[in-house]
Amino acid sequence: MRTSGLRMRVKAIAIAAILLTSLPAHAASKEMIELQTQVQQLLDMVQHLQSTVDSRFGLVQHLVEQSTDSINQMNATVTAMQQKLNAQSDATGGKLDAVSGQVQSLNDSLDELKSRIAKLDKQMQDMQAAMQTIQAQTAPGAGSGAGSAGQPGQPGADGTMPAAQPGLPQASAPPLQDTYQGALRDFNAAKYDVATSEFGDVIHYYPNDDLAGNANFYLGEIAYRQQKYKDAVKSYTTVLEDFSGNPKAPASQLHKGLALLQLNQKEAGIHELRSLIQRYPQTPEALQARSKLNAMGVRINPGPR
Repeated sequence: MRTSGLRMRVKAIAIAAILLTSLPAHAASKEMIELQTQVQQLLDMVQHLQSTVDSRFGLVQHLVEQSTDSINQMNATVTAMQQKLNAQSDATGGKLDAVSGQVQSLNDSLDELKSRIAKLDKQMQDMQAAMQTIQAQTAPGAGSGAGSAGQPGQPGADGTMPAAQPGLPQASAPPLQDTYQGALRDFNAAKYDVATSEFGDVIHYYPNDDLAGNANFYLGEIAYRQQKYKDAVKSYTTVLEDFSGNPKAPASQLHKGLALLQLNQKEAGIHELRSLIQRYPQTPEALQARSKLNAMGVRINPGPR
């Protein structure tokens, strides 16, 4: 605006100078010199102002370009950081899954080892009982008449069979340790149909034994791997409610939460994962639950509403 005003003034002075040229030379010479001087001054001012405007405009343009470059660099840096964080999160989740699988395999191996130890212990007890029976039969004073009536599988003096000894398991019930150990081997070999039947026998014939809690957990694992998430949730819930002190409880609650998420029951799944972190905070399962909630963008400890 200021440049335009100066230009208008220059034009006005130029017009006045033209008009003055029509005057006599003696009268207009002085005024012409003054007007020429003013015109030159105005032209110098206009040039100086134009130079100043151009310089400042160039400076503003340079600042804008620098700001644009800085913003682009910041965007690139933020994008790279986000990608790095996502990669680290994915790597951490994969490592946690691998660790969880290793821990689960270790637990399975420990269960199998415990079953073998229990089986050996039972065999030792049976051998001791047999030794005591043999020693009692060969002891002095053991008559051949009355003693023969006590032989298992042999008729007594009156021709009748001896009564069954109390406390022995029913003939139809399979051995607990053998059945559980076989089921665990079939589970690790991915023979899920056979393992399901064997774990079901453990639960049916020995419903109150600690191994029944393990059997329910593995039934949940089989259902989860076969994507039968409702059946998996049911088995995991049985472990949590009926065998809360079972070592498989943390894994049961973790996998129950994951199964609920697979069923699109997000709130219920998040609740199970948060409950797991609160109940078993120092377990690998709790660490995996934290990672899952973080990946979902969910707060671990819900704030007040």
